[in-house]
Amino acid sequence: MERPLVVTAFLEQARNHYANQEAIVGADGDRFTYAELGDRVDRFAAALQERGIEKGDRVAVLDPNTHYHLEAAFGAMNIGAVFTPLNYRLTADDYEYILSDAGVDAIYADYEYAEKIEAIRDDVPTETFITNDTESVEDEWESFDTALSDAGPEYDQPEMSEDEIITINYTSGTTGDPKGVCRTHRTETIHAYLVSIYHELTDDDVYLWTLPMFHVNGWGHIYAVTGQGAKHVCTRGVNADQIVDAIRTEDVSFLCAAPAVLNQLIDYYEDEGGPAMAGDNDVRVTTAGSAPPEATIRAVEEEFDWRLKHLYGATETGPLITISAPSRHVTEENRYELKKRQGMGILGTDVRVVDEDGEDVPRDDRTLGEVVVRGNQVMDHYWNKPEATEQAFNDRVEGYYHTGDLATIDENGLIAIRDRKKDIIISGGENISSIELEDALFDHDAVADAAVIPAPSEEWGETPKAFVVPSSGDPDDPPVSADELTDFTRDRLASYKVVRRVEFVGELPKTATGKTQKYELRKREWDEEDRMIGEG
Repeated sequence: MERPLVVTAFLEQARNHYANQEAIVGADGDRFTYAELGDRVDRFAAALQERGIEKGDRVAVLDPNTHYHLEAAFGAMNIGAVFTPLNYRLTADDYEYILSDAGVDAIYADYEYAEKIEAIRDDVPTETFITNDTESVEDEWESFDTALSDAGPEYDQPEMSEDEIITINYTSGTTGDPKGVCRTHRTETIHAYLVSIYHELTDDDVYLWTLPMFHVNGWGHIYAVTGQGAKHVCTRGVNADQIVDAIRTEDVSFLCAAPAVLNQLIDYYEDEGGPAMAGDNDVRVTTAGSAPPEATIRAVEEEFDWRLKHLYGATETGPLITISAPSRHVTEENRYELKKRQGMGILGTDVRVVDEDGEDVPRDDRTLGEVVVRGNQVMDHYWNKPEATEQAFNDRVEGYYHTGDLATIDENGLIAIRDRKKDIIISGGENISSIELEDALFDHDAVADAAVIPAPSEEWGETPKAFVVPSSGDPDDPPVSADELTDFTRDRLASYKVVRRVEFVGELPKTATGKTQKYELRKREWDEEDRMIGEG
């Protein structure tokens, strides 16, 4: 028997079986059962329909990890509207591009970020503006809670197909403008099933939201945690002492954290003299982005007494496509080395490492190739970008998504990312375009030439570093300071994209045709590291 795979089933499952169980601990301290969460979702769905939002319309959500994010997401999806989460660390110009590109019809924005939407409000097609605190926001915004109380719980749920687009997640624009990754009910559902398996989710889990919900729908956890009837513990940001307090007081059993967050927790642990890092439940943690260094893994597992996994993927792939340290391959001698690897392809996922001709590289853990993937959790297409979609799925191998990451593969089929095909910097789990940073630097009169690469960072895994040829031609006497260039980029870019390090040079390494040889710069910068990719 075939039953359509639709994302609305996750909340419905929880409402049917866990109605009176606590569903959410809000960042503001409010608590909701699954029955109460469901009622608020219904009311938001009704409020959207009253404002003319229909199936297929795009509804953006700009919010840190609060209960409003979950309510807005499920409310939109319950009427078949396309949930479009926004990275809350972007600039007003970024939002103008995304809202216009997606043709967003309505937006819910947390009061802390609504000002950025105000700046471009007249330049986007969006007509409905809702926030959770109207007193903190200028101009005319509707109150989320008032909209709920006025609407009532009745709404018309349209028929939905598993092949219809239900969410658009925008990439970080690492090779130009951000691309909208279109995901269907089916891809989201199957990915959530896989997350439940590999993150070992059960109904008695308590999940702490340190991973941003906007990141590929919280790596699918808005669906998986909800569908299992587990508990969401929300946050408004990453603060080490608040995280540890929440873990202890709410008996958190599972969280996801980029290596940078793990390092913050390690610093806290050391500064506080080794406090208890768990409540009544054992703690599991999954990390991603740049592989954590062995010292980080050891501290998490041996000092915190947590169990760590390392996943690999991309916005286009769900993200989950591989996971580290399959138990039957682990020994005491290789345990930490395996946990640094990106690992094995998960169920139903064909992960290959191929050469330029599309042939599989040998399993010798030495030969580099590009990681390509095929699976039911991989995106459907890029929004309004057919050429980019065609290239992404057919560059070296037809029908596979091409990640742009270069890796080796060992005798057991476990991959390890060694370098990047594209000039991407992954800092604290965020993708940063070196091209975008270079463009910002070139706007400064004192910059004659510039190249930005990832530099190793103990805190962030990688951090942007600029090699700058000053307009004077003399690296020892530039007409601008490194700090001034950092401030220059800070004024033009989202905070996490700022150039953190600047080195003045007389010239950049070039090819015969004048192209900058970033490989040479990366090689020099990472000379003392095991790999040319951020591992601290």
